[in-house]
Amino acid sequence: MNCEQANEMDLVNYLTQLGHVPKKIRGKNHWYLSPLRKESTASFKVNQKLNAWYDHGIGEGGSLVDFGIKYFGCTVPDFLEKLDLSDFSVPKHLNTIDDHHTETESKLQIESVKPLVSRNLIQYLERRGIDIRVAKKYCNEVAYSFGDKSYVAIGFKNDQGGYEIRDPFYKYSSSPKAVSTFINNSKEIAVFEGFMDCLSYLSLQKINQINTDFLVLNGAGLFEKSRAFLETYERISLFLDRDATGQKLTEQALKSYDKYEDKSGLYEPYKDLNEWLMLTKASKNKKSKLSL
Repeated sequence: MNCEQANEMDLVNYLTQLGHVPKKIRGKNHWYLSPLRKESTASFKVNQKLNAWYDHGIGEGGSLVDFGIKYFGCTVPDFLEKLDLSDFSVPKHLNTIDDHHTETESKLQIESVKPLVSRNLIQYLERRGIDIRVAKKYCNEVAYSFGDKSYVAIGFKNDQGGYEIRDPFYKYSSSPKAVSTFINNSKEIAVFEGFMDCLSYLSLQKINQINTDFLVLNGAGLFEKSRAFLETYERISLFLDRDATGQKLTEQALKSYDKYEDKSGLYEPYKDLNEWLMLTKASKNKKSKLSL
């Protein structure tokens, strides 16, 4: 990936993946507490039409690459190398999702798994609104290698022993790719596209009173393969993304079987449950609203 290709990525979406969400939106302008320094009043602006940022507190701005090298304190080549590995940062015209996952999974090797303890990973989850008690219950800290380099990240295990890998910069999977199911002997099941949405839902509940089953697709492409299992339940609550893919899957499911219920309206107009959680405070009313 070169600078021109990197700068085609949507900066607002990129900041969201890093755990930074706007405090206010005025037309095309998204205002944030600066990711580059501490402040109490949002003065970091992203113009989504121009796909550019400007930090009024330091009088600097620029493109996504300009932001990345300043945010991570690295060189342009280092930033582009890391960016090229990132699933959520690959421009759509450069590769297909399936090809990228296959190539990534073949190179990634899990070296060790332990309880989640690293402070930087915990802080990342906190920025995304996740209850750390929930994260420690359902996630691990995984050490893995990619080529000749080693990393540590959040790992969310699937039913076949693979992991969804996430940290403030990377998002990809280890092989084999599969769904993650959690069975509490319920007649109802909740369905999520990604584990951050599942953790968001669980963070809004009383941690010791989860009595529904739930399934994390770990990718929208696994929804159809999961339907035979899902339809053994009496009620299926869909917490899928409010993007074109998620809404299409939801629409198809609702038309095919009356067991399915669309829950995505609960976090409208946000893209997904985690984005809603980051942008709002998890009050008691919201906990009640999101109950199955």
